[in-house]
Amino acid sequence: MALGDAILACLTERPMSGYELAKTFDSSIGFFWKADHQQIYRELSKLRDRGHIQGHEVVQSGKPNKLVYTLTQEGRAALRHWGARPSSPPMMKDDLLVRLCALDSFDIEPLRADLMARLEHHRDRYARYERILNKLFPTGKATSVADTGKLLGLRIGLRHEQAVAEWCEEAIETLAAVAKPAPVLLLEDTSRESNG
Repeated sequence: MALGDAILACLTERPMSGYELAKTFDSSIGFFWKADHQQIYRELSKLRDRGHIQGHEVVQSGKPNKLVYTLTQEGRAALRHWGARPSSPPMMKDDLLVRLCALDSFDIEPLRADLMARLEHHRDRYARYERILNKLFPTGKATSVADTGKLLGLRIGLRHEQAVAEWCEEAIETLAAVAKPAPVLLLEDTSRESNG
């Protein structure tokens, strides 16, 4: 998937300014596809050059005018074409997992601290998905095709965050069990070493 495809998908809901698109990314698609605001603005220019979107200036009083984007027929066709292609399973790139593969080369305590931070991160994301799910779907059911897609996305998000949080808990416990305590020298052993 390219960023442009994600932007086109966002614009199917309603016309949006670049700022509104960036906010939409932060609160929905951004859970699955990361893009910063600068990337979104650059991609909007490319999509406009390709004829996939058009911008309309909206006059605002007391604020600068804003450019609101809508899909063109070409943009809808490009989105349908993209939606018909098979998806590619994501590739995982995680430096923590690489470090775990070489566990005997690292101090375990910093890795456990990293895992604890990740555990909190995934618990927080789980709670955020749950709040969104309860707000958008209080009955747990979708009322439209568009909502069905959002509900499915939220459900996999919840499951993913829960699974990763559970794995973090398991990894923290496992590392605690294999952590080698620092050797403690008894007082009499240190005196023998200095005499010896």
